[in-house]
Amino acid sequence: MSNCITYTCEDHLITSQAKAEKAFLADFEQGGYTLENPLVVENPYLINPLCALVMFKTSEEVSVTVTVHGKRIQREDLSHTFAPAKEHKLPILGLYEDFSNKVEIKLSNGSSTTLTIKTAKLPARVSRCRHISTSIDYLKNNFMFLSTAGKNSPAAYDYKGNIRWMLTVNTMFDLKRAENGNLLTGSPRFCHMPYNATGLIEIDMLGKIYKEYRLPGSYHHDQWEMEDGNLLILTQDMHSDTVEDQCVLVDRNTGEILKTWDFKDVLPQDVAGSGSQDAHDWFHNNAVWYDKNTNALVLSGRHQDAIISIDYDSGKLNWILGDPEGWPQEMVDKYFFTPVGDVENFDWQYEQHACLVTPTGDIMCFDNGQFRAKSKENYLKNSENFSRGVRYRIDTDKMEIEQVWQYGKERGPEFFSPYICNVEYYEDGHYMVHSGGIGYENGLPADSLGSFLDKNDPNVELRSVTIEEKNGVVLYEMETEGNFYRAEKLPLYHDGENVSFGPGQLLGKLDVTPTFDTDPEVEEVNELPDSWHNIIIEEDEDRFVFHGKFERGTLAMLCLEGDEGKHNYFINTAAVRHLAMCSGAFLEDDDRDVKFNVSKEGLKGRYTLKLIINEKKYHLGISIFAG
Repeated sequence: MSNCITYTCEDHLITSQAKAEKAFLADFEQGGYTLENPLVVENPYLINPLCALVMFKTSEEVSVTVTVHGKRIQREDLSHTFAPAKEHKLPILGLYEDFSNKVEIKLSNGSSTTLTIKTAKLPARVSRCRHISTSIDYLKNNFMFLSTAGKNSPAAYDYKGNIRWMLTVNTMFDLKRAENGNLLTGSPRFCHMPYNATGLIEIDMLGKIYKEYRLPGSYHHDQWEMEDGNLLILTQDMHSDTVEDQCVLVDRNTGEILKTWDFKDVLPQDVAGSGSQDAHDWFHNNAVWYDKNTNALVLSGRHQDAIISIDYDSGKLNWILGDPEGWPQEMVDKYFFTPVGDVENFDWQYEQHACLVTPTGDIMCFDNGQFRAKSKENYLKNSENFSRGVRYRIDTDKMEIEQVWQYGKERGPEFFSPYICNVEYYEDGHYMVHSGGIGYENGLPADSLGSFLDKNDPNVELRSVTIEEKNGVVLYEMETEGNFYRAEKLPLYHDGENVSFGPGQLLGKLDVTPTFDTDPEVEEVNELPDSWHNIIIEEDEDRFVFHGKFERGTLAMLCLEGDEGKHNYFINTAAVRHLAMCSGAFLEDDDRDVKFNVSKEGLKGRYTLKLIINEKKYHLGISIFAG
């Protein structure tokens, strides 16, 4: 038998980026860089290979226009003008991969230079565009950003389907542009299975992380920026028996949790479940939207086939949008809507995602349609089902609902996504529908979610289809490889500040990882576990992640022993069945592989690591430091 433990200790990405930034800024200050001889830093923040930072000084204050020339025609040029200055630090965005990009730098005084920036081929895990149908007149300077639902990379595609932006770290779930021009999305750092990240990050288009908002209950699915800058973030209480059923308001500057909404206070947990519901994941909140007109949180609960509205201040339930079958009659009478209008063509939504509120108060969502019924005897097979974007008009005085638009039902099973996806409202009659969870086995819609399908099986295909429709005409359609969580149409540049310098911040805090009180009486041996267990310890500044392989039912416990005491952590090796998997980024190919996050919160000093496997306690030969 061979024995080997793999240990790595890395800086948080914020720290690595701060070190890189400090180095290139020092170079800039000492170098005497001019327009004719600028400092060009490719991929300055380490995670976006399709960008650069160009820096130089001028004797007079001038504005600068940067143009990344298109591959084909002048109309493909991507230009942005920066405010007048003497010191110029210019983000260059939208470079083509594996290409000698021509980048023109033109000053307002007429001077100019053209640089060549050669990029490499992107990693194999990027998902390529298979087909796109649109025009440069329609898309203009916008790109379609797709946030990943698997181990592929977040990416943005131009009107020809070229990838012009990507991240080499797998940021999680939704990607939204904040008022300051930066992006809000999930941290790539693992926290809890199946897909919970340590928190929310604010990141710019170069890939620089300005803040990570760590949460005790971790981050999942969605977030919303309030007018005052504070953030609504979806989370949960990891010490309870349920998940994905809380929302918190987080202070934008400090990371402090200001307010918490717990949906168990609003809804019963044992009625009207969708086909994917269990007691643990009873609600599965996958979207939050703040409706200013009604001062309410509008929330999508996949596992109750319901969109709900709760009062922002009191947390009390306003209404429930969904099929009333299976709900208590007193709740149906008080909170549910009655269909009106063209009721023959009316459909309720099932296991929906990405609810939103239009300016007139209509409710839109992506109706995944999974099972498309409340009763098992009426469930539809995926191969006979459909998904769609839908818009409902609601009257909360009369408690009536009318379906006023849909797209997707007419496309049948080929547009069907049993999980993830989103819609966007641009103006009346102009919408996006992103069916990002399409999966096929042997040419038919798969019975399993895309995250669970074998990507190496030649009979398996994963696809995403994103369309934009205006007044009934499809003006944009893109099909890509792989599954993508959501789509957002955005320009690369923002009118405000494009890059700010200085180290990013780790805000908020992680939870204290629960310990196991029992100290098993086992034989302690001064040796390493067999290498079959593939023990890996990944440490960073505020936590470490334990990886190992165990046969099902193995007794496994991680033990930290130090001057400040002992901490035992139970490792669950039982088979776990996930009914939802909105991101497969943390899934292992072998279901015997487990990972376990241990926060340094509550730890102090140096600890040696030991591992109990059945009847023996092994020394891992590794120590970690906290505090």
